[in-house]
This record gives sequence, C-alpha cells and structure tokens, in this order.
Amino acid sequence: MRKPTPLGEALVGSETPAPARLHAVGPADKATPRAAAQPWEIRYRAAVIAGDVVVTLVVVVAGALLILDLTGRPYFLHATGTAGAILCALPLNRAWSQHVLGEGTEEFRRLGRSLLVAGVVVALAGLLFGALDVQPWVFYAVPAVAVLAFPLRYGLRQVLHRARRAGECMHPVVAAGSPETLRDLIDRTRSETHVGWQVSAVCTATGQGEHGTGEIGGIAVAGRLDDLADQVRRGGYRVVAVTSDPQWTPQRLQQLAWDLEGTGAELVVAPVLMEIAGPRLNVSGVLGMPLLRVSAPTFTGGRRVVKDVADRLGAAALILLTGPLLLGIAALIKLNDRGPVFYRQLRVGRDGRTFTMIKFRTMVLDADRLRSGLLADNEGSGPLFKLRRDPRVTRVGAVLRRYSLDELPQLFNVLGGTMSLVGPRPPLPAETANYERAARRKLLVKPGMTGLWQVSGRSDLSWEESVRLDLRYVEDWSLALDLAILWKTLRAVAGGRGAY
Repeated sequence: MRKPTPLGEALVGSETPAPARLHAVGPADKATPRAAAQPWEIRYRAAVIAGDVVVTLVVVVAGALLILDLTGRPYFLHATGTAGAILCALPLNRAWSQHVLGEGTEEFRRLGRSLLVAGVVVALAGLLFGALDVQPWVFYAVPAVAVLAFPLRYGLRQVLHRARRAGECMHPVVAAGSPETLRDLIDRTRSETHVGWQVSAVCTATGQGEHGTGEIGGIAVAGRLDDLADQVRRGGYRVVAVTSDPQWTPQRLQQLAWDLEGTGAELVVAPVLMEIAGPRLNVSGVLGMPLLRVSAPTFTGGRRVVKDVADRLGAAALILLTGPLLLGIAALIKLNDRGPVFYRQLRVGRDGRTFTMIKFRTMVLDADRLRSGLLADNEGSGPLFKLRRDPRVTRVGAVLRRYSLDELPQLFNVLGGTMSLVGPRPPLPAETANYERAARRKLLVKPGMTGLWQVSGRSDLSWEESVRLDLRYVEDWSLALDLAILWKTLRAVAGGRGAY
C-alpha cells in the first residue's frame, strides 16, 4: 500500500475514516448525530482557499508594480479592485464548495466561471468610473491568476487522489438496493478510488447478500431497506447511495429523504440509465412529480461546429510545434531499416465511412504477412489483436508505441477532417463487421486520436470496458469533457501505462 507523501500528510492528513459500526435495528435514537466534516476535508478546503488567495495576491501585487500610470505610479486602486473582484467571485460562484472539491470537472468549471465573472466586473467598473486604463488588469492580470490557479488546484487534487489510492481521505458510504446493482457500485468505488467513496455497509430488500450470504463483495449486509435510515443515524455515514431495486417505491424514497433530514448525509439515487450522465440529465418537476429528463445526444449543431473548428486549429498548432520532433522520428525510422516512414491503414470513421489513417511505422516491413502466424498468441480482447511483446515491432517502434509518438501523424487526419483530437477509438473494418448494436453507436461521431479509452488504461482494457468508455463519450460528450481528456492524455502518455 502506497504511503502518503509528507506534503499529502500535511494537506489531507493520514487518518482513515473507520467503517461505521453496525448496530441492531431498533427505535430511532432521540438524538440524531450529524455527519460532521472530517479533519482532512477541513484541511483540504483550507488549502484550496489559501492557494487561490495567495495566487490572487501575488498576481495583483506584481501587476501593481509592473503596470504603471502616466506619472510612473503603481495602480494600487486597480490592483485592490481586481483582487476584490476575484476573491468575491470565487465564493459567490461556490468555487470553494466542499461538494465539488477534489473530483470531477465541476470544480474547474466553477473556478473558470468565477475568474470570467471577475474580469467582466473589473471591465464594467472601469467603464462605469471612466477608468479606461483597466484593460491590462482584465486581459493580463485575471488570465495570469487563471494560469497559476488551475495548475495549483490540479496539484492539490493529485495529492488528495494519491492519499485515496492508499485508502485515506475517504467518505464512508452506506448503499441500498438489489445485490446485483450493489455489487456493481462496490466494484466501481474500488476501481475508481479518486471519487473518495468507501462502501462500509449495504442494505437489501431481504436483508441477505449474494447467494444467500450475509455480504456483498466482502461488505456486510446491515439489514433491510427499511433499516437504512436507522443505520445512517447511528453510523454517521456521509453518503447514502440508493441503487435500483423493485422494492424502491416513490413513497419509500420520499420517506427515506425525510428520515435523513438533519443527519448531514447526502442522498444519492442512481438512475436506471447508469451510463448516461452530465449535461444530458436534468431534474424538473412536472405534475407535482420529480422527473428525470434525458435529452438526446447531440451529433450536429453549433457545439459540434465549435469542436470541428477547435480540432483543426489545434491540429495545425500541434503540427507546427512538433515539426522538429516529427522530422527526427522520421529520420530514426528511415535509418533503422531503410523502409517507409509512414504506415497507412484503412479505418472506419463517422457514419461508417472509411478513411486512411496515418501513423509512424513501428513494425517490420512484412508485418501484415506475419500476423496470421501470431493469431494463436493473441492477447487482445474481443475483435482486437494485441500482443504485449509483438516480435514484429522494431526497437524504434517499441519506444514510439510506449509514448504514443507513433500516433502523431494522425494530426494530419484531424486537419483533414476525418478524425478528431478526442473521440472513440478508430476501428478496423474487420472489427466493425462484428459490432453489436451498442458498439455501432461509436460510429455516430468522428474517431479520435485520444479518448476515455486512452486515459483509462489503453490496451490493458477489456473489449467490453473499451466499448463502455467509448459509448459514454458518445452519449455524454461536451467541450469540458474534451479538455479534461486532453489534459489526462498528457499524463497517460508520459507514464506509458497500457501502451504496447
């Protein structure tokens, strides 16, 4: 088990929330203990606030000293106003809310929205008071805060996630539902520790676990669904997760919500549509009933146009930036065996249209002919053909594959419009011939150079998991998700995990 670093211990502490003790179900206690914020939560939030404040003050003080008026004096009034606008916008936009810190893109979305609001306020204040010399503060100071604040938030999050991988800084969770859905939830919390959920107890309709035992996935069954509120009162759980079960009626869920009032526990209800999330889900009240509205995924329209333009501009910029690297790799491949630099392969793109994908050649010249002799050793999942130690890969090719440098020429595919920077994995025609209906939905959008499959394990993923991640991207796509995947791709590529 990995131990937290000294920085991590100072920031989030080393205590692990003990699993809530299970009590026999009986009459509700007279006093309902409220789940208080744990010490590590208080320290982490304080570190985030302190980081934002320090970054803001450093930038505005530096700006005041560097930006001088016509008489050569610093703009102390402008600096004070800019700092005040930023430090007021952050709490007003709930950028310091405990519920968003440490997980998901919402934290960064609120931070960005706060800085945007602060910039607009500073600009409007300049117009209102006739101070037209506020432009440097709007276009330089506020963006400078963003340049420092976003990486700092990300760094703090990595410290928290490292502690969670070691089993620290977790939220105790009690879950209730059917054994099948509870097992799925338990497995997900164990594989995605960065969320910070630790299922400590479960409740089922019968009070029994899997196959008539008293546990599910190693977690003890605390009782029946009707016992859930009592367990929360006595155990001090932070999260109450409700998964699907025929026994959950609207009346039961409403009563549970009432019973949890005052406990401080967060009630989380997993919808039947488990893989649909993000901007497509909205809750609204109709006819006095809470309805979960699921909007259709968008494959056309303004946002897709923005994505296409951003893809092409981004590809052009990356080609210019990596030009010397592309030339150097091409020279190494040519010197290695005097063969062609590029490998062209037919892939299937949007709406099933085929296109030629370009990669740096990483295998020997007759690699396609040798493939048939290696089929018996295939380690790939589903229709994929993969070998961890493929004898056809050259020495130069092994290095290129480990760090995904062989995929850089795909930037020209993006520039030409057949691929996207972020999207599902581009399949081979032979693979799509065996696609089931669910997998074929991947073809509704352009394939990408990177995607959720790239940042979640690459070749180490099973076929089913790869399809699930691609479908999740297709269903829940957003520009914010693209940015998050691009950022995570840098880490995945640097580590070389799952690449062969």
